Amino acid sequence: MAFTDAGAGNLALHVGDDPVEVRRRRELVEAEAGLAAGGFQYMNQVHGNTVAFIGDSDGDGEAACPAAPTADAMVSSGRPLAVMVADCVPVVLAGTTSGGQPVLAVAHAGRPGVASGVLPATVERMRAEGAEDIRAWIGPSICGSCYEVPEGMRDDVAAAVPATWTTTSWGTPGLDLPAGARSQLEACGVVVEYSGPCTLENDNLFSYRGNPAAGRFAGLVWTGE
Repeated sequence: MAFTDAGAGNLALHVGDDPVEVRRRRELVEAEAGLAAGGFQYMNQVHGNTVAFIGDSDGDGEAACPAAPTADAMVSSGRPLAVMVADCVPVVLAGTTSGGQPVLAVAHAGRPGVASGVLPATVERMRAEGAEDIRAWIGPSICGSCYEVPEGMRDDVAAAVPATWTTTSWGTPGLDLPAGARSQLEACGVVVEYSGPCTLENDNLFSYRGNPAAGRFAGLVWTGE
C-alpha cells in the first residue's frame, strides 16, 4: 500500500487538468508499483456509502464493474485499487481469506461518508468475501484542529459518530474525521496500522480547503505479486 503526494502530481480527471497528463502520471505511479498501465482501478466518488466489488480483469467471478464505478469504496479479490482525496480521509484495507487469497479495499471517507458508515460497509463487504485479519491504513486528511464546520453540522455528524466531535485550534466547532474513521474501524475489529498527517498543514499534500483548485493524491493498495 502507499499514499502519493503532490510530487506525483494530480491523479484526478475531474478537476480540470489535462487528461493526457493525468493518465501519464497514473502510468508513472503504476510503473513505480510494478504494474502495467491501467493497473489501478479508480472510481467516481460521490460522497456516499456505496461499496463496489471489482472482479478480476478477465471478468471471472462476480460481474465486473464499469471502468470507473460510481461508489465511495471498492473491494477486490486482489485487483489493485485506488482512492483519491484532497482533505477527505483515504483508507486502504487488506485482509486474507482462510485459504490465503487476498481481499483488498479502499474507501473515500469524507464527512458524508463517515456519517453514513462507508467504512463499516466496506469491512462488511470484505468479510462477505471471506476476509480475515483485516488491517487498515488511514491516509493524510484534514485534521480536527483545522476542519472548521458549523456547530449544527458538528452536532449532526457527532450524533452518528461521536469520535468526530472536536474544536479547532482557534476554538470554533470542528470535525475530526480521522478520529471518526479510526473509531469505526476499531469497532469493526480492524487493526489500524497507520494514520497520516494533516493535508492543510503540509505543503507536499493537496488540500481543497487550502486551495479549491487543488489536485488529488491517491491511496493505493495492491498485492505486489
